[in-house]
Amino acid sequence: MIQPLNPESSALGRPTNYQSQYDPSLLFAIARKDKRDELNITGTMPFFGVDIWNAYELSWLNLRGKPQVAIATLTISADSPNIIESKSFKLYLNSFNQTRLVNPDVLQALLQADLSARFGAAAHIVLTPQESFSTLKMEEMEGLLLDRLDVEITQYTPVPSLLHADWTQPPIEEKLVSHLLKSNCLVTAQPDWASVQIHYVGAQIDQEGLLKYLISFREHNEFHEQCVERIFMDILRECKPQKLAVYARYTRRGGLDINPWRSNFTMGRGPSNLRSARQ
Repeated sequence: MIQPLNPESSALGRPTNYQSQYDPSLLFAIARKDKRDELNITGTMPFFGVDIWNAYELSWLNLRGKPQVAIATLTISADSPNIIESKSFKLYLNSFNQTRLVNPDVLQALLQADLSARFGAAAHIVLTPQESFSTLKMEEMEGLLLDRLDVEITQYTPVPSLLHADWTQPPIEEKLVSHLLKSNCLVTAQPDWASVQIHYVGAQIDQEGLLKYLISFREHNEFHEQCVERIFMDILRECKPQKLAVYARYTRRGGLDINPWRSNFTMGRGPSNLRSARQ
């Protein structure tokens, strides 16, 4: 397993020369533990989940030098010790641009081995070839749209105290959706845009407070995976649902979108990877 590194001592967030020959050393691993310690996530994990990456700018050469293209989908468990910084992922994928490979199976094996080593856990890779692009579909998140609410916003850093639930009424199950989640990259401060779905069973969550809370991430600097875990933990602590799942579909940057899902539902399937209109 590759040891995680410190972003401040790396080339991340600085001008970069793009490599066009295969170079797995470009991948930059960051430990999940530090941010989880900040969120008081210790001992038994309060959730399970996955991070789903879609890579739309993947190209290499066949043995005759002809460019090949595919879309790569990576799924990695939230139990993996590391995440990978997205710019380093892009640089790594670009390093295949002038690399000759026998066939896509060789590419898939390289991606599997390199990414598993950096994440510190088995990464699942699926390649969608060019001839199958037309089979890919789109889908919007299911749930009641929070964005319909007319709210006044005064805070743009996360405020968990905005979250409330009504424990005087019987528990309910519902899915709530917002397209107004925006945060900033922890390394580059570039904006990250997302749609988010909150699925829970328990006391009814105050919708205005939840929307204000989600919007309060607008000037917050954190990676996608960390934002979703913060949202999960804040809702869990403030609203105390019996069951909770948080799923964010982020818009792509540099040909990559990252879609973290965290849940403590014990039954049911995992999240769909159908992309939304914004992606």
